[in-house]
Amino acid sequence: MAPAPSPLRTTAGNLCLGSAPDSWGVWFPEDEHQVPYTRFLDELAQAGYEWLELGPYGYLPTDPQRLKAELDARGLQVSGGTAFGALHRPEAWDEMLAHVRQVAALTAAAGAHHLVLIPPMYRDEKTGEFTESPELTAVQWAGFGRAADRLGRLLLDEYDLRLVIHPHADSHIQTQPEIERLLGESDSRYTNLCLDTGHVAYGGGDNLDLIRRFGERVGYVHIKQMDPAVLAQVAAENLSFGEAARRGVCVSPPEGVPSPADVVAELAGLDAELFVIVEQDLYPCAPDVPLPIAVRTREHLDGCGLSGTRRPKTTR
Repeated sequence: MAPAPSPLRTTAGNLCLGSAPDSWGVWFPEDEHQVPYTRFLDELAQAGYEWLELGPYGYLPTDPQRLKAELDARGLQVSGGTAFGALHRPEAWDEMLAHVRQVAALTAAAGAHHLVLIPPMYRDEKTGEFTESPELTAVQWAGFGRAADRLGRLLLDEYDLRLVIHPHADSHIQTQPEIERLLGESDSRYTNLCLDTGHVAYGGGDNLDLIRRFGERVGYVHIKQMDPAVLAQVAAENLSFGEAARRGVCVSPPEGVPSPADVVAELAGLDAELFVIVEQDLYPCAPDVPLPIAVRTREHLDGCGLSGTRRPKTTR
């Protein structure tokens, strides 16, 4: 007698959905174009999310007790912290580490276990001017993985935080070869990948291929989509990411690439419990724009099987 068919998997039980200040147009600790943090937290909860990433240090309260009170009042919890760090500049290590320690202390105090490190962009976010070469030298590459592991070990030992490196447009970790090189030159005990589906697409990479070949290195996920028409403008006009964002490169599902359903299906097959954080780069935007987008995005992802708010037991 043939065995009974397995029940359909209607939700990706290993994935936990959240969102971030970025989805409310927040790129900086303070900026005249951004909504106050209280409005962000109110609308995040209103949109149906229970988990959030901290975003730029200083946007949300940096006093742990005050932050906890604000989150508890809205039934919110923290998935991880966010920091910028230049791992290719040994001379800037101390300054970078001081900033990362601030973020790490707040993240750990909030009960989270991931720190998302974003390489600095080589073009100014507002003007688009180049601030350094878009190519790393051989010497800079040679030390990149070692610096990441040094930082990852420190975060693990001192804060119980897992370091995940975030590929980003206009940064030195943007294209798939750059992502693969980082993974190849770093130690999975200390350095893993924050798979940002939108930025991978922006850099011409293949998200599904990365998940299939490097799934054990995916420790955290940012899910977003990019508009292929604006990506074509980026290539044709050599646009900065800031200009691309102003032109609406980051779109709501299912309007862009990659397909959220395909990404969720691949992630659901991994032997790991992962936070999947919605990030839609909306800076700058009118204050009333983010909330309806956040609701529609959550509803679309729910239809893809990405729902639920239970806390992962991840050790990566």
